[in-house]
Amino acid sequence: MIQAILGGLTELAGGWLKGKADKQAAEAKLKLTEAEAKAKIMLSKETSVADWERIMAQNSGTSWKDEYFVIVLSIPMILCFIPGLEGVVEHGFTQLQKAPDWYMYALLTAISASFGIRGFKQFLGRK
Repeated sequence: MIQAILGGLTELAGGWLKGKADKQAAEAKLKLTEAEAKAKIMLSKETSVADWERIMAQNSGTSWKDEYFVIVLSIPMILCFIPGLEGVVEHGFTQLQKAPDWYMYALLTAISASFGIRGFKQFLGRK
């Protein structure tokens, strides 16, 4: 009788321990699967950004967009060195301060798209 009771308790304890071990194994497998999925997403994201930048670099070979922005952004600097035109530059920047936020964001977006997202992020101090 005691052997039957001990045998039942042993089976019960063994089943409980096996269930706990199975649960821990399932949780570990779930964490591993989540980590692998996150790694694939990050790789896909980085690959997409690199592909987009490669395509943009290839297409910029026949575009004047970058040169246009360099010229436009250089004009105020050049005018500062011409006597009598410093006031024009100062007045222009004063007027730009009155521009609506949406315009400044649109201009910043166009310029950053022209020079590339990575260049813009570096300009902002991010990587």
